[in-house]
Amino acid sequence: MTSPLNTSRQGVDSFSALSTNNSFAALGLEFFTRLPTTPLKNPRLVDVNQDVAALLGFSALAQKSPEFLSVVSGAAPMPGGDTLAAVYSGHQFGVWAGQLGDGRAHLLGEIVAPSGNWELQLKGAGMTPYSRMGDGRAVLRSSVREYLASQAMHGLGIATTRALSLVSADDPVMRETVETAAVVARVAPSFVRFGSFEHWASRKRPELVRKLADYVIERFYPECLHNSSGVPDSPDMRYVMFLEAVVKRTAQLMASWQVVGFCHGVMNTDNMSILGLTLDYGPYGFMDGFDARHICNHTDSNGRYAWHAQPAVAHWNLYQLANSLFSIVPDAEALRAALDQFEPTFLQAMQTRMSQKLGLNTWQAGDEALIDDLWSVMQSSHADFSMTFRQLAYAPGLTDAAAAQVSHDLGGTVGDGSGALRPFIDLFLDRDAAGAWLARYQDRVTLESVPWQQRVSGMLAVNPLYVLRNYLAQQVIEATQRGNFTELGEMMTLLADPFTAQAGMERYAAMPPHWASKIEVSCSS
Repeated sequence: MTSPLNTSRQGVDSFSALSTNNSFAALGLEFFTRLPTTPLKNPRLVDVNQDVAALLGFSALAQKSPEFLSVVSGAAPMPGGDTLAAVYSGHQFGVWAGQLGDGRAHLLGEIVAPSGNWELQLKGAGMTPYSRMGDGRAVLRSSVREYLASQAMHGLGIATTRALSLVSADDPVMRETVETAAVVARVAPSFVRFGSFEHWASRKRPELVRKLADYVIERFYPECLHNSSGVPDSPDMRYVMFLEAVVKRTAQLMASWQVVGFCHGVMNTDNMSILGLTLDYGPYGFMDGFDARHICNHTDSNGRYAWHAQPAVAHWNLYQLANSLFSIVPDAEALRAALDQFEPTFLQAMQTRMSQKLGLNTWQAGDEALIDDLWSVMQSSHADFSMTFRQLAYAPGLTDAAAAQVSHDLGGTVGDGSGALRPFIDLFLDRDAAGAWLARYQDRVTLESVPWQQRVSGMLAVNPLYVLRNYLAQQVIEATQRGNFTELGEMMTLLADPFTAQAGMERYAAMPPHWASKIEVSCSS
């Protein structure tokens, strides 16, 4: 388990005691198909995320119950729930793919908890009418990756779906080889996607576009029901305001991805959350050596979803959402004006986040060039993305580096765990270029009025020490496949707070080994 089960009886002791709502199911049968899940053979509870369990209100007793395993494995419906698979359409790799849908996901229902309303969805619980040529299953390998990814993104403070539990089973599943089945229980306020709107717009059903938009606005964007003076606005205006709100959330999300080196890998419109959450973890990856054109998805041969392209792709996807809303808002200029909010929102978010990463308390003339030049120096040397920013906090001449290094990171980022400082410029092949940039940075930092201790503390609070690198995820996968869940538990604990050093965990913060660059992930991951 991620952490020892709480022996207190806080929270509900069974699914039956939960309060439910099932608001998405109330939209009507046009939006989904009701069908049961398909039970697995000999399901085993691998892990429960205690933070998410607390979010939903489950006690320790509930998590140990047979009912809990039955529900999160897909052997039984959620009491009070309404099991269904949603339909949607979308653009995949820039091409209209037509009808899609929850091909291996079942929405069990909506839990009403003190923390809010949360939909519980199982991934890998069997075939649905939208499975197309798929088997409706997920394998343990990809399920571990999703379970870890949602924890990593939340720990980094990035908007994401969560994962409640991970279940393994004996069922064989054919991918490139025969693997074993697994189920992840995913949690979010809603799993509605851009493609949910595209589906009805493409079918010339504006009344259903409107119905879905009204549902999402009333539940998640109530501020769009009134103008700035608090007066109810016209129906058309609420949809324009809704689009603008989604544009801004998505722009903020893209900035969050970019500044931690995260690549989603499959930014299709059906994988874009209407709530601005990171949704559908497949061939994702956190960069090791920096490359602006880094492609994390081996299937993406043309690099459509490369790191540097993600903001532009998000804007393109938002354009498709606007096209769908055009079926109910005939004012193209108003929709275009909402879309135009993407670039300034994204740039402002990047400026704020990059200033924090560099420990700059104020934005001054020349900072944009300083940051752009850092990307260039990192690119030319393929410097490690995460370590570049973490080690910058300890740059000589700016801090009492050796003491700060050992105090904050316990030697973790120096590679061998000895506590010896790895100089910032040692991360770069071109040490002269790195040194020249560092000198400029040192001059810039002298213009700040905060003490170095405060600057270092701020930088370490936003630049992670522990990163979900592909090779670490692979090691957890292999251990889990062997029935050893210790590494999974350790990784989940570290990812919950990736900024704070933990004694004895230095290997998780070390430079990636050379073989790590040979790991490939694809859409089947």
